[in-house]
Amino acid sequence: MSNTIIKTDFNFPGQQSVYHGKVREVYTLENDILLMIATDRLSAFDVVMPKGIPYKGQILNQIATQMMRDTEDLVPNWLLATPDPNVAIGKACEPFKIEMVIRGYLSGHAAREYKLGKRILCGVEMPEGMIENDQFPSPIITPATKAEMGDHDEDISREDILKREIVSEDDYLVLEDYTRKLFQRGTEIAAKRGLILVDTKYEFGKTKDGEIVLIDEIHTPDSSGYFYSEGYKERQSKGENQKQLSKEFVRQWLISNNFQGLEGQTVPEMSDAYIETVSERYIELYENISGKSFKKAAISDIEKRITKNVLEYLKVNS
Repeated sequence: MSNTIIKTDFNFPGQQSVYHGKVREVYTLENDILLMIATDRLSAFDVVMPKGIPYKGQILNQIATQMMRDTEDLVPNWLLATPDPNVAIGKACEPFKIEMVIRGYLSGHAAREYKLGKRILCGVEMPEGMIENDQFPSPIITPATKAEMGDHDEDISREDILKREIVSEDDYLVLEDYTRKLFQRGTEIAAKRGLILVDTKYEFGKTKDGEIVLIDEIHTPDSSGYFYSEGYKERQSKGENQKQLSKEFVRQWLISNNFQGLEGQTVPEMSDAYIETVSERYIELYENISGKSFKKAAISDIEKRITKNVLEYLKVNS
């Protein structure tokens, strides 16, 4: 289980700064280029788990890359190249300080809030009489303020975003439009693979030219929830749990071990055996979401592999 990448400390040519996020490390290079490394860190309830998950970074990076390519006709994105299984290189942007969360079903965080009796989420009304995992009449957008590592993202309404001038009204209308278009395309892609895209989040930034582009990950198991289409209606009619294809299985394991990221709670110990099952689930997620067989990258020395591939890319594209 030692062959994972948890933290990076690279020094690439033209490097200007580095930002360590919950899962990704972002290196700013000269000429307005960003280099993003997807680590094997696992974050749940906005808390980073102590141990990494083998191949997780590769899986997230490759799904995000495929989905960026599958949606670039709808929404411009930041991506230029992926020279390594864990690395994406793209245009530098000023990120918007919100995450655009969109939900097609009453699941995850929304379901937990609903069970507490709440019927308004981020200023959006949720209908009465729903049960967990029911489909909303139409998808709802429930934004969250972006948090630094280890802090909780917070629900926020469209009205508060505009009132606090976190995003201008003109830009927010573009973000909403892009969010709905991406979710519709993601829903169509999922349906072809026998899946239901339950909910997801998108992040956007603005280039120096003023163009709003999609950044970070898209339609990955870390940013999205999926159900299997087959048997969905039957399970729902019987009040049974849906067959999940997302990181929700990790959250449920943590909840069963008395952890939800609340003050005073301790992260439960993840055994090597459990970590291996999580890695296997991520590979299953990859193959179902992408429709491709997963090819494991060499992980005997991930840092050396990344350095070699990135330097070769920069040499050719300098």
